[in-house]
Amino acid sequence: MSSERPPTIDPVAAARWHAAAPAVSPWLHEEVGRRMQDRLQWIVQAPDSWCDWDAVRGGLQAHTLVSGRYPKARSVIHETSAAHAKVAREAFSKPWWSPGRWSAANPEFAAPEPASVQMLWANMGLHTAADPQALIAQWHRALAVDGYLMFSCLGPDTLRELHAVYAAMGWPPAGHAFTDMHDWGDMLVQAGFAEPVMDMERITLTFATPERLVQELRELGCNLHPGRHAALRGRHWRAQLYAALSQRLADPDNGGQLALTFEIIYGHAFKPAPRVRVSESSAVSLQDMRAMLRKAGERT
Repeated sequence: MSSERPPTIDPVAAARWHAAAPAVSPWLHEEVGRRMQDRLQWIVQAPDSWCDWDAVRGGLQAHTLVSGRYPKARSVIHETSAAHAKVAREAFSKPWWSPGRWSAANPEFAAPEPASVQMLWANMGLHTAADPQALIAQWHRALAVDGYLMFSCLGPDTLRELHAVYAAMGWPPAGHAFTDMHDWGDMLVQAGFAEPVMDMERITLTFATPERLVQELRELGCNLHPGRHAALRGRHWRAQLYAALSQRLADPDNGGQLALTFEIIYGHAFKPAPRVRVSESSAVSLQDMRAMLRKAGERT
């Protein structure tokens, strides 16, 4: 696995999408968040604090589900887009006179301090990161020792039908290539995580019309491939697209509905205590040093 940035993601386009993405929680993101939340039943130790990284795009309803599972835990919402931060505050902030104003379920809105949370929740955002290893490193820094990461993203089989349509029409790629779950596991280990567990499932969505299909895709993301169409396309091209989708994606066994596949990857990993080799240049953060001393005290 290469340590370089994804070769099929245009960093400028990715930054623009991140800033301009609709400040809504797409249905698919909410559904994936619900399924990932179900996996928390296998976690024995409930977190004292947790961070929802980019909750608006990840799913506001999913955030509520996780908060309900851990009602006593301190929650932090970190929105990396200013426009989304405003929406998150409006969605979750309670007025000062509300009975639940000072409860643990009322989230804080800030970037998590280093080693400050026991769980980092990141739903359906990693696949659009132009530098995913840098993002994973940020998650690692935010977690306390023995804390854990829960994330989901799109996998390589996503939109395989749409890619086939574009190829058949002789058009540039329909989108960037999504990373395989095994490569995500390698990146987690390289970032300092331990015991990564990766899982995958496929979800098929159907649409009555090509217009509805395209509307859904626009809400989910945009084409970040460097080799995408270099200019705006007109009505003639859009009519071609709708015709091609209707012809090639229609499922006769499902009333002519247009079907698209989404591969969903789920990842889980722990942040272990750091391994330190003593030398003249050794450097350990204060938070990690406290964690190591605490571990040493538990063994004596």
